[in-house]
Amino acid sequence: MSTLVCFHAHPDDEVFNTGGVMRLAADAGHRVVLVTATDGALGEFPDGILTDGESLAGRRKLELKRSADALGVSRIVMLHYADSGMAGTPENDMPDAFCNADVEEAAGKLAAVLQEENADVVTIYDPNGGYGHPDHIQVHHVGLRAAEIAGTKNVYETTANRDHMKELVKANPNWAEEDNSLDLDTFGLPESEITTIVDVSSVMDAKRAAMLAHETQVGDFGPFLEMPLDTLQQAFGREWFRRVGAGSGLTETSLPL
Repeated sequence: MSTLVCFHAHPDDEVFNTGGVMRLAADAGHRVVLVTATDGALGEFPDGILTDGESLAGRRKLELKRSADALGVSRIVMLHYADSGMAGTPENDMPDAFCNADVEEAAGKLAAVLQEENADVVTIYDPNGGYGHPDHIQVHHVGLRAAEIAGTKNVYETTANRDHMKELVKANPNWAEEDNSLDLDTFGLPESEITTIVDVSSVMDAKRAAMLAHETQVGDFGPFLEMPLDTLQQAFGREWFRRVGAGSGLTETSLPL
């Protein structure tokens, strides 16, 4: 049995780019550990969804547990850094925001998990954090350093296939209309830089269940939950990675578990 550690910025980030890989790994008998840097306290959420006295951070912790259960996660670790908010917002300047955390200190916390779990593989984000979110970019830096400290050799940057996304948006122009903040010229990585593609279409039901678990994040998942299964599989039926230290060239394979 091998151990996969997936390092993410906020509750719900685990679903899009590693949800299928986690479920496949768990189904194959491997141990899956999910680490989140922040509690997602600055996320947007629908009016009236929280009960009296309930905090968004508290609700998102419960949602994370439900999502993790759907994806076969054995252990959740929260590093309890403050959510930095979206790029360009005043919260980016908070001293305790994850984007301002000391990389060495944060990497030490993650490295302790990697060593305790004797991790075979760790996933982080690409250098732009997928789409430029400051917490995602920090996950990249912290994750790389943690792997160095822990001696974890198999490090994969989870990302989006920029070329694939451009084709999807071209075929579904309403996506761009719904999210005009998406810059497809910087989103994810070009296919030429991606090393690993994992077909997760067989576990799409689990991935959709994990989306549904994050009830407060309907803004992130809402447009996709109404998609027919074949369209959902087109968008999320494959998960894309760049192996740190590997050469270029796309390979359809699983992570080394």
